[in-house]
Amino acid sequence: MGKLRIISDEKDSTDIVKSAISAEVKRLEIALSRTDREIRKFEEEYHTSSQRFLREFTAEDLKGLDEEYVRWAGELKLKERILEDLKRLKEIEYVSQTAI
Repeated sequence: MGKLRIISDEKDSTDIVKSAISAEVKRLEIALSRTDREIRKFEEEYHTSSQRFLREFTAEDLKGLDEEYVRWAGELKLKERILEDLKRLKEIEYVSQTAI
């Protein structure tokens, strides 16, 4: 992962950045929870894992056909993106001005 360095003479500026990143992490965690609930609904309805769904299912295998297939696959893709974003944000390291 690359490095992001934010340098400011004012401590408040750094706090604002930390606060914004923290708020985004919280927003993503809420979105992840919602996405997980949607995925669980599909898995429970069809009595199968999402991994099996991706490997073996087609739209014709689902009651809602194309629309339902796209929704389930879309939730899985969204989860993947959310997890990637969370990982990147949580890897951010804050370094004090004196350490630079």
